[in-house]
Amino acid sequence: MLEQVKELWPELEWIQDAKLREQTARTWAKALELSPLTVADLHQIPFTLLVKDLKVTFMAHKRAVVHIAHEAAKVMSRAFGSELPIDMDVVVAGAILADVGKLLEYEKSGGKAVVSKFGEYVRHPFSGVALAMQCGVPQKVLHVIAAHAGEGDQVKRSTEAYIVHHADFMSFLPFKNR
Repeated sequence: MLEQVKELWPELEWIQDAKLREQTARTWAKALELSPLTVADLHQIPFTLLVKDLKVTFMAHKRAVVHIAHEAAKVMSRAFGSELPIDMDVVVAGAILADVGKLLEYEKSGGKAVVSKFGEYVRHPFSGVALAMQCGVPQKVLHVIAAHAGEGDQVKRSTEAYIVHHADFMSFLPFKNR
């Protein structure tokens, strides 16, 4: 399963800390083991069920979020230097893991993605944190997963969490509001 994850996420190599890279990959492997979805499904299902007839896939959205967050963090680091320290590994791992809980929140029925029974009770920021905790992911990254969606409006976000949150919403709201 880890080999499938590494093929799915070449961006894992951007994580300099080998232990965090492995924890991030193991979290995705665990999610895939527990999910009713397959890797192939992730390249077919829409990234959100909140937009009718959306054709943008889960992986297209996820890849955009990871790349947007990574680039934004690099620009911010250059612009602000030591005035605003940014942990690039936390940004990348957090962006890769932000929606990992959707693998439990969604399932396919009649060829379409729908909210699973589990997803009716637990949204993906919560299940994502639970999956990542089981794989030893550090608290700074758990915070990014927990705070990336609307639930994060209730906490003080770290710089890395703001970056991932905005990258996620940049690639969601234009579809929701069109």
